[in-house]
Amino acid sequence: MDHQTVFDHELADLKETILKMGVLVQELIYKSVEALKNRDKELARSVIEKDKEVDKLELEIDEKYINMIALRQPKASDLRFITTGVRIATDLERIGDLAEDIAERALEIADQPLLKPLIDIPKMAKLSQNSLAMVLDAFVNRDPQKAKAVWENENEVDKLQAQVHDELLQIMTNDSSTVSRGIPLLLASRHLERISDHATNIGEDVVYMVEGKVVKHSGAEELHHG
Repeated sequence: MDHQTVFDHELADLKETILKMGVLVQELIYKSVEALKNRDKELARSVIEKDKEVDKLELEIDEKYINMIALRQPKASDLRFITTGVRIATDLERIGDLAEDIAERALEIADQPLLKPLIDIPKMAKLSQNSLAMVLDAFVNRDPQKAKAVWENENEVDKLQAQVHDELLQIMTNDSSTVSRGIPLLLASRHLERISDHATNIGEDVVYMVEGKVVKHSGAEELHHG
């Protein structure tokens, strides 16, 4: 097998491992919020346990990266692709940690009645999962337009988080006995907002990978119309 064929196989393998990690992380977001919604301790614990797999995959991706850089001396476009892959793995690992944090919040309120039916938090989770699916697809297909589409989702998640914050604050201010049930929900909404931020980071990295344009801190509007 010649050098290029081996390298192509290694690139495909890296891509596959990142996608595997992405699918796992999306599943953890969904399950952590289900655990929160249904006060399901078993499901929450399974999320905490499963996050270890995310950590293992990140280490695997790091090793692949080091080997490919050391042994293959990739050309500029491939180097950018590989480096972006490693950065994505870092964001995915952090998303896994945040899903674990949500599962821990679920355990904190599992033995108490739910403060209110959860509507906005599951919406935030769905938007974050969609964002992740979009940016991973954008990465694999080197599609900057799809990567930029996540900004709309991020804006929506930010709005929902503000709504959750205001609503819970109102409830807790009116009745201080609700604080122990309100704070974990407030924190869960913040964890989801941060998950959405990480998905946006991945989108920014994909745009840089394809267009060579640094779009960090340039704002959604400029990106969307630029």
